[in-house]
Amino acid sequence: MSVVETVVGSGKYTYEVHEDWAKIPAGWEMPAAAVTVDSQDRVYCFNRTKDHPVIVFDRDGNYLSSWGAGVFAFPHTIRADKNDNLWLVDRDHGQMMLFSTTGELLRTIGTKGYRSDTGVASDDFSSGGYRKVTHGGGPFNLPTDIDLTPSGEMFITDGYGNARVHKFAPNGKLLFSWGECGADPGQFNIPHNIVSDPDGWVYVADRENHRVQIFDGNGRYETQWNNLHRPCGLYMDYTRHPVCYIGELGPVQPVNRNSPNLGPRVSIVDHQGKLLSRFGDMHAGTAPTAFLGPHGLSVDSRGDLYVGEVSWTQWPQFYPDTPRPAYIRSLQKYERVH
Repeated sequence: MSVVETVVGSGKYTYEVHEDWAKIPAGWEMPAAAVTVDSQDRVYCFNRTKDHPVIVFDRDGNYLSSWGAGVFAFPHTIRADKNDNLWLVDRDHGQMMLFSTTGELLRTIGTKGYRSDTGVASDDFSSGGYRKVTHGGGPFNLPTDIDLTPSGEMFITDGYGNARVHKFAPNGKLLFSWGECGADPGQFNIPHNIVSDPDGWVYVADRENHRVQIFDGNGRYETQWNNLHRPCGLYMDYTRHPVCYIGELGPVQPVNRNSPNLGPRVSIVDHQGKLLSRFGDMHAGTAPTAFLGPHGLSVDSRGDLYVGEVSWTQWPQFYPDTPRPAYIRSLQKYERVH
């Protein structure tokens, strides 16, 4: 009897699902936070565990190596640069750390444990009257993501606590910052992920405002993509007129956690935000076609998609009265059907 493959997506962005693709060593846990792929199609999974925070696989899911034990406080995102070095964002340490493929620390941005101003509005009576002041917090207060341009410039989202994007020069000098708390254009409610393209546009997943905002390289607001639900992970190839892959979190409030068609899901859009493909079941779940929390995404040289899910932390939000299973999928591969 032939085996029927699970297929998701549509059009040019249709995929075969490879269940339990990652072959981790027996007895290991892999509570994924994010995933990236280098130029050799090696897959790096950044995990919220002290024992094996970075696990490396080949494109067939075979285990290659692991490193980083005891280094990280709260793994959040991982990005491979043009030299196949890895930028890892540790939210709670407040640092962006650059490692070699073998786990050698090459560079650090941010002071370990330092927490800047939060960027939250407060009351100001210093002038003798009353006015509402919205602070623009400096680097860093629980940073969330980093984007690297080929020239070496860096955009960093400072998303939990703060509501800012910071632009750094290749030498690590802060050039400028933008954003404040709010829902208007240029304001943020958890700027969670960031990518850029060769035309100089910068794309920010403004998670709790349910949108992706687009800016020029100087932080000037240009437009936004709507019709999203808590956009959480962004991946975009650094090409002209790129395609953007968006991981969306589902609802977790008691009043709406069982509402259909809100996610979690993956959406794929063109450079103008037009929907090309979208997949994920009507509700959160563990079926091959479902998601619990698509938090990190990456695509290899053949167009295959890898999704890292924060399944361990999302489970009690979706199923507060059900104990977490002994095993929950946290990294899945979607092979593109050409």
